[in-house]
Amino acid sequence: MRSYPIDSPAAAARIVTLAMLADGEVSGVETETLKLSAEQTPFGLHADEWDLVALELRADLREAAPTSWTDACQVEPSKLADLLSEIVDPKLRLQVVRLCVAVVESDGHVETAEATLLESAVEQWCLHREMLRPNCAVPLDRLPARRSLHHG
Repeated sequence: MRSYPIDSPAAAARIVTLAMLADGEVSGVETETLKLSAEQTPFGLHADEWDLVALELRADLREAAPTSWTDACQVEPSKLADLLSEIVDPKLRLQVVRLCVAVVESDGHVETAEATLLESAVEQWCLHREMLRPNCAVPLDRLPARRSLHHG
């Protein structure tokens, strides 16, 4: 698989594209989510540049496992670690993971292969804490009342 310069837009885009391809197919909702979300990311790639990264990734995946497209989309853990190592900037890592999550969740279900890729990125990039989004927390006024442990 080809390599890209460290923290390059192409390296970041490849991880997002790989997340989209992880289950062997890309839904229209995932593509639309990428288009809408990519406008807000600093990767700086135009649509044709994203398309080139995706084309190169598909070619690399086919070369690695030419018998089955679904199998080709399952990148070996050591190779995935190499691809993830091309992103070193902590802010870029977080942007990449958040975009991956948005795209993968957009079709309403997360396949095992997609979850595995996301878990690998979070683990390798040490983003466990950052994945806890405070805006997803239940507001305090919606929590059940605490019961006292002491009866008095």
